[in-house]
Amino acid sequence: MGITRAWTISRSRKAEYQPENPSKNAFPFETSALWFVPMKQISLSMLAIILGLGLGLPQIYGLTQPKAFAAGVRKFPRSLPWGVALMLLGTAWFLYYLNEESIADFATYKPVLLIGFGAVGLASCFFVQDYLAVRGLAVVLMLLAKLMVDTARWPDTGWRLVIVTWAYLMVIAGIWFTIWPWHLRDFLNWATANEKRVRVGSAIRLVFGLFVAALGFTVFRSAG
Repeated sequence: MGITRAWTISRSRKAEYQPENPSKNAFPFETSALWFVPMKQISLSMLAIILGLGLGLPQIYGLTQPKAFAAGVRKFPRSLPWGVALMLLGTAWFLYYLNEESIADFATYKPVLLIGFGAVGLASCFFVQDYLAVRGLAVVLMLLAKLMVDTARWPDTGWRLVIVTWAYLMVIAGIWFTIWPWHLRDFLNWATANEKRVRVGSAIRLVFGLFVAALGFTVFRSAG
């Protein structure tokens, strides 16, 4: 009852502060993106299914072909194609969030900020190519974490904390790998040092991914 009452009060307070222009959202946490789709079109159930299967299914390859899986993983930190793709995705996603932001304090400077941050993202692809894939991944992890927390904000179930906790771990990883990108290289080399480690790691990620997807198919679907 206490959780339900608190959720109802929060929803009613949110309704009291709707902006005059409904096309311009004054609440930055109400609009988000997964491949640039408004968050209102993405339920926690759907997000959990996408994240769970997206994490879990590739691990089948690690279980069945550990040597090939390990070889591909070790190439990732210095992969320029992956770096450019992730950095451009992160830049576009961040600009989407920035464009949706409605805080009046920097509304005047928004065009300058959009151009500036866009230029930084593009320039990184040319002038910061060392560990670009790791840096791009770090940006995407932090933006994905925002989407996860935003989406898990309102559903009335304690299981949403699985998504929230995962999101905060992503933020920590994103910050860490932004500062020390070579640590991901070292971790991946350790995690793929032999077939046993590859299979154990893949199995753990597969189980967790399927668990999250199962929450999406069951608990989160009924929680709304």
